[in-house]
Amino acid sequence: MEFHEIANIFPMMAEAEFEQLKADIAINGLLEPVWTYSGFILDGRNRYVACMDLGIDPRFQEYTGSDPQSFVISKNLHRRHLNETQRAVVASKLANMPKHLHKTDMQICTSQPEAAKQLNVSPRLVASVKEVERKAPELMAKLESGEMTANEASRIIRRQNRIESTPIIPDGKYNVIYADPPWKYDFGFDIHGAADRHYHTMTIQELCDLPISDLTEDNAVLFMWVTSPKLFDAHKIITAWGFDYKTSFIWDKVKHVMGHYNSVRHEILLVCVRGSFPKQSDTLHDSVITIERSDEHSEKPQYFRELIETMYPKSKKIELFARQKIEGWDSWGNEL
Repeated sequence: MEFHEIANIFPMMAEAEFEQLKADIAINGLLEPVWTYSGFILDGRNRYVACMDLGIDPRFQEYTGSDPQSFVISKNLHRRHLNETQRAVVASKLANMPKHLHKTDMQICTSQPEAAKQLNVSPRLVASVKEVERKAPELMAKLESGEMTANEASRIIRRQNRIESTPIIPDGKYNVIYADPPWKYDFGFDIHGAADRHYHTMTIQELCDLPISDLTEDNAVLFMWVTSPKLFDAHKIITAWGFDYKTSFIWDKVKHVMGHYNSVRHEILLVCVRGSFPKQSDTLHDSVITIERSDEHSEKPQYFRELIETMYPKSKKIELFARQKIEGWDSWGNEL
C-alpha cells in the first residue's frame, strides 16, 4: 500500500529503533493497527514495513474521523521521541504542503505559525529549518534524523557565508601587524558568550595556516589579542606566522564577564617581533590600560591602534580581522 502524504511529514524510524519494533512484533504480534484513509496508509508506516519484512499480515483499521491531519500529528507526537528540531522539520513540511492533496480529497491549509503551534515549537525555529532547506538542503537529512539541531545547521551556514565573503589577503608587505583572531572555543562557547553567534570563528590550525608570514617584512612587529583561555595556544600561531613573543599589554575592561574559574575583566595584547624591530618613539607606555568595554562583542578600543601608531609612526600597518577601515591602515577581514 502507498503512504498518505500527511503520514510522510514524519521521519521513518532510525534503523536501530526499527529493528527493535520488528523484534517486538515478531514476539508479541502487531498490537497497534495500521491506520488507513481512503485506501492509503495514514499512520503505521513502520509497523506496516516491519510486518512485510516478517511475512505477517498487518491488521488494518480505517480512520473515519473528520480531521486526519490532527490524528496523525497526535499519534506521532505521543508515540515518537522527536527532539525540537525534528518537530520543527515536521512543521516546515506541514506548512509547505499543498492545500489540496492529490491522493485523497483532504484539504490542507496550514500556515507556518499554525504548523509551529501544532508541533509545539517556535515559529522562529521553523523559519530556521526553512533557511537550512533553502541554503543547505544537504543538511536536512541530519535535521530529520535528529543527528543535528537547527541551530548547529544555521551556524554552519553562517560560517560558510562568511568564508565565501572573506576577501583575499593583500599582496603587500607590512612592518606592523595588528590582529584580533576569531578564536574558536572547544567547549562550544567562550567567556564572552558564544562567539560563533557573532562571527566566523577559526581553529588554531586554521589560524596557523593563514599566510601571514608572506605579507610580513623581515623586520616587523605583531600585536595580537588573546583571551586567557587561549593564552598558551597563541604561541603556536605566533611561531607559525614567523614571530617571537616579547611582552604584553593588559586591557582592564572594568566591566566583569562571567568566566569558568573567575570573573574576567581583562584581555591580553601580545607584542611579538620578527627579526629586529625596536619601537620608533621614546614614550614608555603603561602595560595596564583601563578602558571600560563597550557592549559590542569583542570590540577593542580605538586607543590601542593609537598606541601602536605612537610606537611605530613610520611603519606600514595592516589590521587583520578588521571590522572597519581606519585612516593610515590597510585592513583585511570579512566583517569590513
